[in-house]
Amino acid sequence: MHQLVLHPDCAPGPITAVSASVTPTAAGCRARFRFEGDIARIKVPVHAASERTDFLWKTTCCEIFWRPDGGPGYREFNLSPSGRWACYDFDDFRLNSRDGPVEAIAVACSQHDREMVLEATIASALLLPAQVALNAIIEDAGGNIQYWALAFPEGRPEFHAEACRTIRLEERA
Repeated sequence: MHQLVLHPDCAPGPITAVSASVTPTAAGCRARFRFEGDIARIKVPVHAASERTDFLWKTTCCEIFWRPDGGPGYREFNLSPSGRWACYDFDDFRLNSRDGPVEAIAVACSQHDREMVLEATIASALLLPAQVALNAIIEDAGGNIQYWALAFPEGRPEFHAEACRTIRLEERA
């Protein structure tokens, strides 16, 4: 598991640590996000049908950014604890956003007093080698937002930035 860091402009909140991992598979990838802290004090979207849904990043959500070698294009996955998901393709930094192709995404979330774990299995064509980012957005009960990532560029939180993609994946499991 990789430790994510809280963006320096974010105030401390009920979540004190976030870790995440991603593993390429023959069909796409598997990801796991683990949140530690006072889970009862964060907004966790209510379980819903597993379907493509926009604007998941406006509340508690996990994200994967996947940029294969050979060009500036990348794919973004949004994974909600509700079970909903989104997938977008970009030609370059925030350029020409459109729905990305997905065969299936399964998201499961379990919660306890001090821990929440989100696991996702993604069936989507994902080229390797690739640079990957793992990010999380946490909204607390008061509406405050925290941004977590492997790394951040200078300035405001920007998950689309190349600086966030610090994981290098070479081959499938």
